[in-house]
Amino acid sequence: MRKIFMLAAFALSATLAGAQAKYIFLFIGDGMGFGAVTLTEDYLAAVAASANKPGSGTLAYSTFPVSGFATTYSASSWVTCSAASGTALACGSKTRNGRIGMNEEATQSFTSIAYRLKEKGYKVGITTSVSIDHATPAAFYAHQASRNMYYEIAQDLATSGFDFFSGAGLVNPLGKDKKQENVVDIIEKNGYTVVRSLSDCQTSTAQKLLLLQPESKPQSAYPYVIDKAADDYTLASTTTLAIEKLRSGKGFFLMVEGGKIDWASHDNDAGSMVREMVDMSDAVKVALDFYRKYPKQTLIVITADHETGGLGVGNSENSATGVLGLANQKASVDKLAQRLAKAPVSYSEVKAWIVENMGITVTYDDDAMLRSLFAQNASPKPANDDTPCTLKNTGAMGKSIMRMVSARHGGGYSTFEHTGTMVPVYAIGEGSQLFSGKIDNTDIPKKIAKAAKIEWK
Repeated sequence: MRKIFMLAAFALSATLAGAQAKYIFLFIGDGMGFGAVTLTEDYLAAVAASANKPGSGTLAYSTFPVSGFATTYSASSWVTCSAASGTALACGSKTRNGRIGMNEEATQSFTSIAYRLKEKGYKVGITTSVSIDHATPAAFYAHQASRNMYYEIAQDLATSGFDFFSGAGLVNPLGKDKKQENVVDIIEKNGYTVVRSLSDCQTSTAQKLLLLQPESKPQSAYPYVIDKAADDYTLASTTTLAIEKLRSGKGFFLMVEGGKIDWASHDNDAGSMVREMVDMSDAVKVALDFYRKYPKQTLIVITADHETGGLGVGNSENSATGVLGLANQKASVDKLAQRLAKAPVSYSEVKAWIVENMGITVTYDDDAMLRSLFAQNASPKPANDDTPCTLKNTGAMGKSIMRMVSARHGGGYSTFEHTGTMVPVYAIGEGSQLFSGKIDNTDIPKKIAKAAKIEWK
């Protein structure tokens, strides 16, 4: 009997030792803290019930069998930036804020999990809803002293050898002085086919692809989901294309960043934030469909680079949180700032726009705050509510207004910046058990390597 038990144990051990993650997804919700997850699930529950009834909805990943949380501090601060945290998630090493794929002194380049897997025969894809040369995606392929070296980061993309990239565009394609060789040309000279539509990407047979938005669209980021037109990209659509382009061969690694969760949170725009969260959840559903076909070969990991906004959900003074109001918001903080900047504009017009597009009624206290904000930034000083004015500081005005709107809908922000709080981690599939409990962000790429049976040196 003992011999049979030992043989069975040996067989199980051999099976476990031989298991390997062949298809690896890493989703990064930029700025996604526990508050963002909670508020989004409350929002989904309220929408499903068509009422402000307490309950919790479900994001695609919140029921994953393995969950935990990760610390995010950088080498230089308790509060990280996306460059340092992206480097930690990609390369497994701490660095100072602002560095991309390099050590604190910018004297040594790190090797990311993407490069390590590429060396082992995996295909590699890097996708984001912001510019492809932004800090988080850049950390997986670039090595630069500053996250602001967009031209140099794009040059690193050109020489990476990775198989698929997608994002909104490139921030400085001609360099800071606008006199350099167009970096798109450099990327194409290095064997990439650059496409600017989902259909062209779908039909392309190129081995190396860079999918960007049409040049008529902003190159810094996709439009907020709340503002999207029918032909705008979504994370689900680009994730679907990435899988199609990467699935042949030994295996693949795909990093997907929901970059505008962070942007909405910086502006304290909870209504836009929850929709960006759902957009990333929809992309995770695409990965889950793939996982169901190959459950013993696929690993999906979800995390964040840091938390943004210091978001709390409701407060004890207002237990009847109006989360359903988030569904009535029709426009993002970007649209609000554009309306404020469209001169001439009167206070009455601004107030009417907020009521129509933000899903709130303006209370006495709200009205007092809005009047003061308008008067501080208006020229000439308004004689009455219908005085046509030109407004200054419209971006800052928009953020202040969105903080008020979000608070009315249960999103209590404490800052417009990053915080140092821990972030969630979720995992499913082969090797997922490695991601449970409390870990550091530098552990995540090392655990991915372990699931892929790659030695981390």
